[in-house]
Amino acid sequence: MVTGASSGIGKEVSLRLIQEGVQVALVSRNPDRILSELPPESNAKGYAIDLGDTTKVSSQIQAIITDLGGIDILINNAGSAYIGELIDMPLGEWQKLLDLNLTSVFQCLQAVLPTMRSQKSGTIINVASIAAKQGFPNWGAYCASKFALLGLTQSVAAEEQPHGIKVMSICPGSVNTGLWDTLGDKVPPSFNRAAMLTPATVAESIMTLVNLPEDAIINDLVLMPNAGVF
Repeated sequence: MVTGASSGIGKEVSLRLIQEGVQVALVSRNPDRILSELPPESNAKGYAIDLGDTTKVSSQIQAIITDLGGIDILINNAGSAYIGELIDMPLGEWQKLLDLNLTSVFQCLQAVLPTMRSQKSGTIINVASIAAKQGFPNWGAYCASKFALLGLTQSVAAEEQPHGIKVMSICPGSVNTGLWDTLGDKVPPSFNRAAMLTPATVAESIMTLVNLPEDAIINDLVLMPNAGVF
């Protein structure tokens, strides 16, 4: 299962999983955006879910697990950003960001872990950010959500290791995705999007984590563009 599967990193990693013959649950508000690009015989199924609506996430993810008979790989990729000083940030925007970037991940984890424990195997990859490692001005809420996601990942990894479940994180630097288009004139003109990581590059690194030997794990992978931190 890949969340945020219809665009950016989620779309690229979904395509790679499909190419490797994996049955993929494409979770997105608009899964048809990726399904329309796939041949009919593709082993993928779309599920239209708004992960920001945390009142419904648990039951909706559980329905996917029931529909597919279980989940072996979970890639928590869905997320959003907010640019602005914390002093001016409305509480509603703060909660909205935390609901999607953190709480929905917690709910997805809770949904898949019982099945993974019962089969004594599973791979979970949480897509964090370099903003999980350092704070950036005007990105305070986003940084807070990603720092928390990293802490959640490390705690769940420790809890699930005895059950044969791998829980890993990847922390990319700036990635040239459609997210930047949603931020409008809040994006500094100095940001050279062409120098950012591509979604395909990040997806390749995620697949490296997915395909690790059974006896190996990379707890946290930091992936940066050669141009450095933006």
